Amino acid sequence: MTRLLAVGGRGPVGLLFLVSLFGCGGADTEVVEDVKRVSESESSSDSLEGRHLANLRQVTFGGENAEAYYSPDGERLIFQSRRDGVPCDQIFQMDLDGRNAGMVSTGAGRTTCGYFLSDGESIIYSSTHLGNVECPPEPGFERGYVWPIYASYDIFTANSDGSGITRITESSGYDAEATVGPNGRVVFTSVRDGDLEIYSMNEDGSDVRRLTNRPGPDGGPFFSHDGQNIVFRGREIPPGEELDDYRSLLEQELWRPTELEIFVMDADGANLRQVTDLGGASFAPFWHPDNERIIFSSNWHNPGGRNFDLFMVREDGTDLEQITFNETFDGFPMFSPNGGQLVFASNRDAAAEGDTNVFVADWVD
Repeated sequence: MTRLLAVGGRGPVGLLFLVSLFGCGGADTEVVEDVKRVSESESSSDSLEGRHLANLRQVTFGGENAEAYYSPDGERLIFQSRRDGVPCDQIFQMDLDGRNAGMVSTGAGRTTCGYFLSDGESIIYSSTHLGNVECPPEPGFERGYVWPIYASYDIFTANSDGSGITRITESSGYDAEATVGPNGRVVFTSVRDGDLEIYSMNEDGSDVRRLTNRPGPDGGPFFSHDGQNIVFRGREIPPGEELDDYRSLLEQELWRPTELEIFVMDADGANLRQVTDLGGASFAPFWHPDNERIIFSSNWHNPGGRNFDLFMVREDGTDLEQITFNETFDGFPMFSPNGGQLVFASNRDAAAEGDTNVFVADWVD
C-alpha cells in the first residue's frame, strides 16, 4: 500500500497520505508486553482475528473506500470513495452488504467525513465544492511530505439522498471531520483560530464552542455513546523548531504528519487526559457502546511502516489489546449502535495496489 485514507476520523480526513512517513520511534516495551495476543500456536491472521471478529465480509470492491459509519438504526453505511468515474473523494451510502450503493454528495470538489445526523434521515459531510467544482490540487514534495488542509472545506447537511444541501459553517479556513453525538450536538475540527482545534455546534451550525486550546493537530473527534465524553487523536507540540514549522505550514494550508496519540475529554472540553503513549501514529478512535473501551488504528508496533492494525484500550489506558493482525492497513473502525458488528477499512485482499475497501464483521466480546 502506498497511500491510505487519512485520519479526519480520522486525520485530516478524507485526504491521502504516505504511511511510510508517518511514524517515529518505537513503543514502550512495557506497553508492548501488555498487548493481549492469542496462543502462539494460532499463527494465521484469520485465527488471531477470530478472537473478536467473526464472519468477516468485504462489502466494497475496488477503488479507495474508507470512513464507513453506521446509520443510527444500524441498517446502512455512509462512506467516502474514489473510484472509476469519481476522480476525488465523494460521499456514498450503501446497505450493510454493499448493495444499493449510491453517491449522496454533489460530485463536485472533494468531500470527506460523511456521518448521519441524530434523526437518521439526514447526513453531514465536508466539501470543497463552493471553492471550486474541480478536485483541489494535491501539494508537491518540495516541503517534504505534507497534508493539505484545504481552506475551501466547509461543513454541509443534507437529506439522506443528498438533496436539500445546506452550508452550516462559513468561517475562514478548514472546517471538516464532523461527527454527531446522541443529543444531536456536532463535534468537528477547524483552523478558524489559527490552529487545528476541536469545536462543537448545533446541527444547524449555531452555538459554536471551542473545546481544545493547545498547539498541535487535535482532531478526528467522536462522542461517547452516552454523550458524556469525546475521544480524539492529537499531539501537543512544545515550543521550538517543530512548532514553528507546524505553524508556518498551517498558514499555507498544509500540515506535516507527526506522531499521534489518543486523548479523551469531557463533552465541554474539560478534563482532557491522554489515553495512549505508544509512539508511531494512533488515530481514528471510536468508542465501544459500553463507553469504557476505545478502538483505534495504529502503526505503533511498526513505527514508520505501513502496517496499521486495530487496537482496543480502556479509557484509562489499560488493557491494550490488538484486534486485527493483517500485514497491510486496517483503519477507521466503528461499532454498530448495538455493538454487535464492527466496520473498518483495509488494504487486505486488494485486487489492485492501493485499493482500500470496506469490511464488516460480527463482534465477539
